[in-house]
Amino acid sequence: MYDISWGGIMDEPVSQLVVDLELIRRLDKNGPRYTSYPTADRFIEAFNVESYKEWVAKREIGGIARPLSLYIHIPFCNTLCFYCACNKVITKDRSQSAEYVRYLIKEMAMQAELLGTGQVVEQLHFGGGTPTFMSDDEIHQLMAAIRQHFKLVEGGEYSIEIDPRKVSDATIALLGKEGFNRVSIGVQDFDAEVQRAVNRIQGEEETLRVIHAARANGFRSVSIDLIYGLPKQTLEGFGVTLDKVIAANPDRLSIYNYAHMPTVFKPQRRIHEEDLPAPQVKLDILSLAVSKLTKAGYVYIGMDHFAKPEDELAVAQRQGRLHRNFQGYSTHSDCDLVALGVSAIGKIGPTYSQNYRELEDYYDALDRDELPIMRGLELNADDLVRRAIIQALMCHFEISKESLNIAYLIDFDQYFAIEMEELREYEREGLLEISPQWIEVTPKGRMLIRNICMVFDKYLRTRTEHARYSKVI
Repeated sequence: MYDISWGGIMDEPVSQLVVDLELIRRLDKNGPRYTSYPTADRFIEAFNVESYKEWVAKREIGGIARPLSLYIHIPFCNTLCFYCACNKVITKDRSQSAEYVRYLIKEMAMQAELLGTGQVVEQLHFGGGTPTFMSDDEIHQLMAAIRQHFKLVEGGEYSIEIDPRKVSDATIALLGKEGFNRVSIGVQDFDAEVQRAVNRIQGEEETLRVIHAARANGFRSVSIDLIYGLPKQTLEGFGVTLDKVIAANPDRLSIYNYAHMPTVFKPQRRIHEEDLPAPQVKLDILSLAVSKLTKAGYVYIGMDHFAKPEDELAVAQRQGRLHRNFQGYSTHSDCDLVALGVSAIGKIGPTYSQNYRELEDYYDALDRDELPIMRGLELNADDLVRRAIIQALMCHFEISKESLNIAYLIDFDQYFAIEMEELREYEREGLLEISPQWIEVTPKGRMLIRNICMVFDKYLRTRTEHARYSKVI
């Protein structure tokens, strides 16, 4: 066990993290990542297009409609990464993206008509798949349509995920010109043997080239994604990768736990289980990553995410403005999320909605001039208070009982009597400190924040089997 602390911009203590490998090993279990609550597997088909339209109509009641966040899913990749669990289409046929962009623009126009003209967009994210599978002309065409139908605010958060193997400096320059100011770059691991084992060959030089191009074209934030627990990974090899990544000086890093679930995600069947690192090695890799990143000055935001103290995520966390949504951590907590594209998930008021997962179904709905919504959920009062608790834990590691009592008209200790019994167990483990007014996650508990959130997940109480979720660590 070791203790890591760091200072903020003004060198005052901001946060602290204690990594207790024995505790993590003992308490590790399967559980959701809580990009939403309730989680997407709770969505129902009874929530349909008409349900969505009813809630969109309520946005303008009282004239206080929230600004928007736009998510656009681009599913295409021209190679298959064996570890990937995203909704994707593997193809080398570039004409597929041209057709897809046409349908995206049609869906966008339908959403804009439904929402009303001049809707303000503060946040935009292109995810995938590989968004830069699109040609430069298609990117320009899509951004022109966005500007036609919505109002992008000056200084908003406009991000895109990039595969460094498939993007030119000219495309990076175009993205900067089109207004993107944040980029997320997939690396996973620089070790050549690991890359061969997951079918993702990516050199350090091409990754650095994209980072330099992003800096040169005005991107305010560069994020790098890594994965621990991949086949052929070793403590020494991942240490080399971490040193290279730290030298690249990204503003943010995400270090995800590889969840080997070949019965759920077919591409993972190409990974040989005997090549996966032993559980102890995996924990040692995580421990090394935390040590190296915090010593390099990065702040642990939570749930696999690190950022420089001056980065907007770290600042938002210190100021109590941090939020978590389907794209991870965000500084924009008050936005309704409009999601475009196959499988994309949106959020309007107290509802979630998800588009069809398959391209054929997505296209068919739009050909019928219908929004391609497959399913969703309208949250009840219990869902809303539990969502607020999980958000507070994920983003700020604390809960104000009094604030929740006032906002949701409950008596916290009485309403959550069963949960409080479980939390007392975690308190005895040193993960929490409970007082009459507050529940605070200790530095030792922060690496196990998913465990703590699961206590408040009412839906998990109806199931004893959590195998469809990834391991917490």
